[in-house]
Amino acid sequence: MKKAITSSLAAAAVLSAALAAPSYAAIAAAKPTVILVHGAFADSSSWDGVIAKLQKDGYNVIGAANPLRSVKTDADYVAGIVKSVDGPVILVGHSYGGSVISAAVQGNANVKALVYVAAFAPESGESAVGLSGKFPGSTLGPTLAPPVALPGGGKDLYIQLAKFHDQFAADVAPLKAQQMAAGQRPVTDAALNEASPAPAWKTLPSWFIYGKADKNIPAAAQDFMAKRANAKKTVVIDGASHVVMTSHPTEVAKLIEEAAASLR
Repeated sequence: MKKAITSSLAAAAVLSAALAAPSYAAIAAAKPTVILVHGAFADSSSWDGVIAKLQKDGYNVIGAANPLRSVKTDADYVAGIVKSVDGPVILVGHSYGGSVISAAVQGNANVKALVYVAAFAPESGESAVGLSGKFPGSTLGPTLAPPVALPGGGKDLYIQLAKFHDQFAADVAPLKAQQMAAGQRPVTDAALNEASPAPAWKTLPSWFIYGKADKNIPAAAQDFMAKRANAKKTVVIDGASHVVMTSHPTEVAKLIEEAAASLR
């Protein structure tokens, strides 16, 4: 009888603690939603490590499937996702995705911060191609496969499978890079050459992180963009490739959480 009473008391204590503890949903609701926007030659799975860390810390996270068709249409698509979210949002863009988040904020007052992950942060009228060539160091051009013609006109661009690891993801395990190469999403040549509209980084706080060994967007170009945007913080990782969010998810997630903490 005594044992049964003790067990009942213990069960009641556990139940009481569970009821008193805030739920995951309640914790997540108190934090901004993080929307991750991948860039060219990648997909949302490139954020898997970052997503796992943010979710563990109680954040709602959305990995947007960036269409990679044009800056305007891609930004409109992401803006639609932002509109569907109640509460504050942090937009995070990788590579060409930086151009997209820079243009997706218009009309979305709930976007409170921008995080650029090895990403373009263009000024009005600038393009991804123009910015990547502004400083020496990008070796992307010679690694591209023959363009794929699109039915309605225009061309899709891919990185050659054999050159993907060294060019795009040199600090990722070879097998993982091979899988990323096979599943890469193409971007249109028009998107990379499209002039950007007025950028959101002029009115919103921004954070930057990139690798010194980035072969797509030279480190000098990223440093230039971060300083021009008056970044709140810039993190540079020695030896990191263009997919710094895949190879260094801990550092990327930490910077996103710092941006979130600044909103409190």
